[in-house]
Amino acid sequence: MNGVKDLFLGFGTMMTLIVAIGAQNAFVLRQGLRRHAVARVVAVCALSDAILVAVGVAGFGAIAQAFPRAITVAAVVGGIFLLGYGFLAARRAFRPSALNAGTRTSGRPVLTALALTWLNPHVYLDTLLLLGSIAAGRWLFGVGAVTASITWFVALGFGARLLSPLFARPRAWRVLDGLIAAVMTTLGVTLIAGW
Repeated sequence: MNGVKDLFLGFGTMMTLIVAIGAQNAFVLRQGLRRHAVARVVAVCALSDAILVAVGVAGFGAIAQAFPRAITVAAVVGGIFLLGYGFLAARRAFRPSALNAGTRTSGRPVLTALALTWLNPHVYLDTLLLLGSIAAGRWLFGVGAVTASITWFVALGFGARLLSPLFARPRAWRVLDGLIAAVMTTLGVTLIAGW
């Protein structure tokens, strides 16, 4: 019975952490709306979370606490990256275009997804330290957390297409990109100032 409880606890805990608006979610939503490289972006985000949760459950949280300088460096680098991504979103907000589901860009969505995941210190704090300290070797808790991550990213990435009619208007993209710019800039400044 404790196994089932751990599964649900892991699922619920991860959902409360992952649903918050952040860099990774905003990017997955944008890719889902554009219908560009959605499966690859979802796979990168879910696999990255699975790796981080596994490392956290295995006890990395204690090691990370022993080397706080590494978290500081990650926070500053991640903050700078988020500020850059926020700038690009703000620039798009001033020059919006309507959604064209057939349009593909030459951008590198997989690399961006990797950067938004692995350069984001909040990901480490949530998966390695917080989930790792709660799970403390309870692997079924980790399985529940990974299941929540997969469920969320699949729903966000592939469910975004349901919003396509709304995003057929440039004004909707202006609002979305403006929100993304605000979130990224706030997170970037907070990370840099807080560390």
